[in-house]
Amino acid sequence: MALTPSNMLPLETKAPDFELVDTVTNQLCSYKDIRGERGTVVMFICNHCPFVIHVIEEIVRIANDYRVLGFGFVAISSNDIEVYPQDGPELMWKNAHKNNFTFPYLFDQSQEVAKKYDAACTPDFYVFGANDRLVYRGQLDDSRPGNGISVNGRDLREALDNLFSSKPQSEIQKASIGCNIKWK
Repeated sequence: MALTPSNMLPLETKAPDFELVDTVTNQLCSYKDIRGERGTVVMFICNHCPFVIHVIEEIVRIANDYRVLGFGFVAISSNDIEVYPQDGPELMWKNAHKNNFTFPYLFDQSQEVAKKYDAACTPDFYVFGANDRLVYRGQLDDSRPGNGISVNGRDLREALDNLFSSKPQSEIQKASIGCNIKWK
């Protein structure tokens, strides 16, 4: 497991559009389809990464807590499934059901969407405001597997609370750290 930090896409970047298959519904899904009235969270995750497994319950809690407040959520897996078959669409579907995802879980087979977002690791989080401009990118919180810090989603929750309350975002945004995206 290689420790890889986020690339930290520049703030104010317009949300790159995409159209990928949702492994839960088997339907095409675009950014416009998941876009929230107050903001949108785009997450790059996968099934096998220990960093994602460590925080997946909190990711689902955050999506459930903030979806009702007008935020859209989507998870995207961009890993090379030839080398990592456990991240393939059928197992993505199983993972989404097992963890009660209330958001689409999209498969980025070409890896073009990950490249557009400059995604580097799993998990990697991007928060776009109502104007589809990037206001937060980075970590969920300070917890990592084995570091003894409880998973609480503090950083992502703070970014969403700030958007909801029309407050400025923190100037301190820490890179996420996780497994590198498995490029072809």
